[in-house]
Amino acid sequence: MAMINRILKAKLQQASRFYPVVSIMGPRQSGKTTLVRDAFRDKDYVSLEDLDVREFALRDPRGFLGNYPKGVILDEVQRAPELFSYIQTIVDEENKPGKFILTGSLHFLLQENITQTLAGRAAIYELLPFSVEELESKDKFRQGGCEEYLFKGFYPRIYDKNAPPAEWYRNYIKTYIERDVKLMKNISDLSVFRTFLKMCASRTGQMLNLSSLANDCGITHNTAKSWISVLENSFIIFLLRPHHKNFNKRLVKMPKLYFYDTGLLCSLLGIGSVGQLETHYLKGGIFETFVLAEMRKFFLNRALDAPLYFWRDKTGHEIDCIAEGNNKIIPIEIKSGKTVSADYFKNINYWLKISGKSINDAYVIYGGEISQKRTAGNLFSWRAICGLLKKMLRVQL
Repeated sequence: MAMINRILKAKLQQASRFYPVVSIMGPRQSGKTTLVRDAFRDKDYVSLEDLDVREFALRDPRGFLGNYPKGVILDEVQRAPELFSYIQTIVDEENKPGKFILTGSLHFLLQENITQTLAGRAAIYELLPFSVEELESKDKFRQGGCEEYLFKGFYPRIYDKNAPPAEWYRNYIKTYIERDVKLMKNISDLSVFRTFLKMCASRTGQMLNLSSLANDCGITHNTAKSWISVLENSFIIFLLRPHHKNFNKRLVKMPKLYFYDTGLLCSLLGIGSVGQLETHYLKGGIFETFVLAEMRKFFLNRALDAPLYFWRDKTGHEIDCIAEGNNKIIPIEIKSGKTVSADYFKNINYWLKISGKSINDAYVIYGGEISQKRTAGNLFSWRAICGLLKKMLRVQL
């Protein structure tokens, strides 16, 4: 496969000139290993998934690290957390930038160790699966339409090996539950956790009601809360928080739940083809999930915080996404349909009325191909998400 350039690469290389440790976190199989080996070709590479290597690292950490005087890439470093204190000693003694490149697929375990032992010494980044922006930089990976992307998802191996998505995601879910989940939490009944994961999939794009989720899975409220944290820290889901501006209206306080990858989401929902997706009752939620995940990728790929929220008052008026940037609060509605109707701008018009904001800074992202400025607001195609963010936030790249 022709190498797809990852946008985050330049940030990693830049950080390695200033920080002794550069760490990159992200879901399993998101392309972390390929990225760091491409970005740091002069570094030795070691995977701590390898049992023999991990045993050496755990038995003799000082001797293990001593084999790499010029520095090393340590892949899946959360498998050997004992290394962190030894890495700290080395970087404090040598004070050389770019000494260690660390990758990990479990946010909590990796960041916890970095925070405790490498604070101020490490630059921390997150890599998600491909974005549309990255894929479409190579013409051969351009899809026929939005539904193909939604069903196929964005994990690199599907594009690298042309793997059948349905089969690949089934194996991915099995591996994730049997390896990563067991590493993070002592969950005795993995079948219940699998049910919990599928129940979360059926709620994508919806308010996170932990009590309802717990009841449907036959678990306690605290267990549901703990398992949501597991899914967040292993980069399966993210939570979108409500925006704090109320404009004299009472707002909801619960976050909304989304998945990082729609291919994984479709697999959990039992969607086996593009045709099935097109008529699925959750297509709107899946499309909304895709748009918000793409927006998060835009910011994370540029090592920026993602200033994304949603807005909903107690009477049911809602804006799918509120973006903050360029000293503005920008409403964005997300519609999966390809044919534009007046309803697409209904909630935005209400929000503009009570907020007093300009219609020039209001947007609708939809499932069609044409972007245009309309009297009711700005209409953007799903293919133009990246361009929209650059335009409305004036991101300097």
